[in-house]
Amino acid sequence: MTPSTPLRATKGHGTENEFILIPEGNLSPSDIASLCNRNSGVGADGLIQIKQRDGHWFMDYRNSDGSLAEMCGNGIRVMAKYLYDRGLESRTSFDIDTRAGIKRIEIKADGRISAGMGAVVIEPGTPTVTYGGNSWLGFKVSVGNPHAVVFLESLALLPEVLEKPTVTPARLFPDGVNVEFVEILGERHLSMRVFERGVGETRSCGTGTCAVAVAAAAQAGVVGASTWRVDVLGGSLEIDIDALGEVTMTGPAVLVNDFEVNIDE
Repeated sequence: MTPSTPLRATKGHGTENEFILIPEGNLSPSDIASLCNRNSGVGADGLIQIKQRDGHWFMDYRNSDGSLAEMCGNGIRVMAKYLYDRGLESRTSFDIDTRAGIKRIEIKADGRISAGMGAVVIEPGTPTVTYGGNSWLGFKVSVGNPHAVVFLESLALLPEVLEKPTVTPARLFPDGVNVEFVEILGERHLSMRVFERGVGETRSCGTGTCAVAVAAAAQAGVVGASTWRVDVLGGSLEIDIDALGEVTMTGPAVLVNDFEVNIDE
């Protein structure tokens, strides 16, 4: 193999959900898995190749194992911050296209970033999530990507580090699923842990916070607009659900450092 020209890259995170961003990248799944490996690579929960498509910025998102994903809620805020801070986007309100559709971005005066996630839908079917000898019935939720949401009396029932849960029936999620375990802390205040498909347990999942807020509203019989705080291991996100079921996620985004990587051809 011959060495390629070094690629410019940036490490960033949203509520400690970590990403590698590469402008105009075209990496193979094995390249992505190598870069995201925490033992032998840079280490990240996923990789974002920043592209343009049909006049919009396009988020080419891959999980840490190199598998394709529809989009990532924390990742889209980090990508938005990259575009804005690096002068590639001068507007404070703009669109980013994803495999789950176009998302509207708003850069807030306080530095937080909002992403319009569109309609979050509770779909037919009741998944059963089994972990550590316990089983819970949950919600099948689509945020453009698949989620199984279950509510626990306490997250203390879970171990310090999550392994992969079992979700049945498997036919509900033919392409795999992100699993959220949720504890209700108070009125419209939730805490969650997440096991992401193609990654493992992460310290946050932006689309997951949207899924659990919508599931919690349905379980509580909340009608109309509502705002939820969702705590994750890496911080907190604000989830607004409007009267039509459209969801907006707001939270921080951080760019950590720039670096170069060499990918053998």
